[in-house]
Amino acid sequence: MINVVELAQKAFDRDDIPWKNIVSTLTICQYAFETYLNYRQYKELAKRSVPELLKDHHSAEHIEKSSEYSRDNLKCTMFSDFLSLLSNLAIIKYDLLPRVWNLCAKYTSMLPAILVPKTIYSQSVYFFLFGTILSTIAHAPIKYYKIFVIEEKFGFNKSTVKLWLSDQFKTVALFSSLGGLFTYGCLRIIDACSSNFVGYICAFVLFVQLFLIVASPIIIEPLFNTFKPLEDGELKKSIENLAQRVGFPLSNISVIDGSKRSSHSNAYFSGLPFMNKRIVLFDTLIETHTTEELTAVLGHEIGHWRLNHIFKRVIVGQATIAFTMTLFNSLYRNKSLYQAFGFLVGDGVSSKSSQVVLSSFPIYIGFMLFSDLSSPIECVLQFFSSLLSRLDEYAADDYSRSLGYTESLAAALVRLDKANLLPVHVDKWYSTYHYSHPTLIERLSALEFNKITKRE
Repeated sequence: MINVVELAQKAFDRDDIPWKNIVSTLTICQYAFETYLNYRQYKELAKRSVPELLKDHHSAEHIEKSSEYSRDNLKCTMFSDFLSLLSNLAIIKYDLLPRVWNLCAKYTSMLPAILVPKTIYSQSVYFFLFGTILSTIAHAPIKYYKIFVIEEKFGFNKSTVKLWLSDQFKTVALFSSLGGLFTYGCLRIIDACSSNFVGYICAFVLFVQLFLIVASPIIIEPLFNTFKPLEDGELKKSIENLAQRVGFPLSNISVIDGSKRSSHSNAYFSGLPFMNKRIVLFDTLIETHTTEELTAVLGHEIGHWRLNHIFKRVIVGQATIAFTMTLFNSLYRNKSLYQAFGFLVGDGVSSKSSQVVLSSFPIYIGFMLFSDLSSPIECVLQFFSSLLSRLDEYAADDYSRSLGYTESLAAALVRLDKANLLPVHVDKWYSTYHYSHPTLIERLSALEFNKITKRE
């Protein structure tokens, strides 16, 4: 494998390769492909027919409203994607990566020396932090519009500007601190292990994932929401009976105050593999569903545990990381690639104001460029990931059905779909690429349940 990597490094480290043109072309192609899928979905949303399976539940007015909600979100997404395309092309054309690197180095040099050790690792981390802040500021108007215009228009938004700003600050602080440490760790591993870093990176990523599973409910989630134990009553007893019946290692059931931000609803469980689990229910979910429906939904969630879906996803994730890092290994020491984007590696190399001269490879920059070059592969992996996720959802639905919850699960799915204004008409290619869950019609058809008792 090492010989193949070395051969690839030599084959592609050539000054005659137009790296900028290649990255620009791939960026435009990915944008065109995803915009085409968005266009297909936008056309699909023009349909107004009510599927036979849902005629007792979805009126023509509801179809119109859900389609309008989806169209508004889709238009916002397409506008955001177009701005991202322009910014990415500007970054390439005007050599903004080395300019931002130099700008970051200029301002961080004003900090105390203990905070800015003169290493490429620290400079890369500060570049990451600087980029995170710039990205957050750039995307803030779109996020604001989605919440306070689109979500507000359709009655979903419960947040305030003050709460939203607080969330943005906390998110940036968390992502910067945890992401900075993660970036530093990866850079040190790659530099220390040279061409043999793939296995170590996989192990490090797995360790971080397990750490976050433990730390998230203790440290991260309480920063944004309040959790309280589910009160004693019919629902709690029903869930505990289900857990006992199937051997689910339930430690506690919590209710999250999701209603302070949105009327959207959800349910999930968390916990390390082979250890006790915590079930979390959104208060909005409890308010709008019956005990039988909620138990059926949790039967679905427990199905993911019983069928080892989490473990399988970890394995697939590790395989994906190993594959990605192997490809990255063949490219990250490519001098011609760095030079094309304004990063000159070596001693005694002359430079301009829009260039950076470094004695070693800027690995973080290398990974950014690699991500752009590997965008076609990422699109294929996106299809594959969505397919696996949808298969798991079908299997979890089937598990809930095997527990005797066919009618209750079907009713819950219809109610969730209706309450969240999810589109009934979805383009096949769009859903294949974007949807981690099957559509409502697909799930009801798989459940082989053709008549759902109407419950208001």
